[in-house]
Amino acid sequence: MSTRPIEGIHPLFSLEGKTALITGATRGIGLGIARCLAMAGAKVLVSSESPADCYRVAAALQAEGLRADAMPADMSRREQVLELAARVERAGGVQVLVCNAGVSLHNGPLHRASEEDWDRTMTINLRSAHWLTSALAPQMADLGGGSIVLMASLSAMRGNRSIGLYGMSKAALAQLARNLAVEWGPAGVRANAIAPGLIDTELAKPFHADPELLARRMVMTPLRRMGKVDEVAAVALLLASAGGAFITGQTLVVDGGTLITDGS
Repeated sequence: MSTRPIEGIHPLFSLEGKTALITGATRGIGLGIARCLAMAGAKVLVSSESPADCYRVAAALQAEGLRADAMPADMSRREQVLELAARVERAGGVQVLVCNAGVSLHNGPLHRASEEDWDRTMTINLRSAHWLTSALAPQMADLGGGSIVLMASLSAMRGNRSIGLYGMSKAALAQLARNLAVEWGPAGVRANAIAPGLIDTELAKPFHADPELLARRMVMTPLRRMGKVDEVAAVALLLASAGGAFITGQTLVVDGGTLITDGS
């Protein structure tokens, strides 16, 4: 995929003149979304808990001819999230917010998850999105509207023996999108969630390392492959742009069909 700004992009999908804040934007899906939105013309604000990573990624995007700035913040700390929102407002505000920061800390049944695992998972995956949207949705409304994209997960839609806690946090995030859509729709602010399935990122390493595990998963995926980061980023672009102007309160599943098959 070319990393240069797209020339002649259809106006429905152009983000020229828009600013987008992406959390968890220094690797994986978050980085892919940041690059995709920048290629569509947006100025992207790259956020993660590591200042060094934020500045590195912003510099790399700038070197590709894209518009990017670094805005680091630790999503587990409310004061940093609110300061991030204040910095965004001082910089002129945003029309697009992508809440991608997330963790999966507990691997196993729910009754074995520690209180610390519960608290940190829910804080980073859910509370941080609530804090940030609460601060930025009014700013978006003042600017005439905008788009909020929350990164949910296929695990939010199915039971799971090992990542149930993560799935619960992501299910709540999808509900947050529905509530935000109702609350802020009259002000022109849309809110949606994306639920990726198995995407070829660092998190897919266990599948690459275990051919049998990968084969079992592919049987449950009609397209018989992992998804690509760009394929998730493209959905984020749809939701961020005028192309998705009549979509709000939805969770778009990007999973190659895993959710709808019985494996036959």
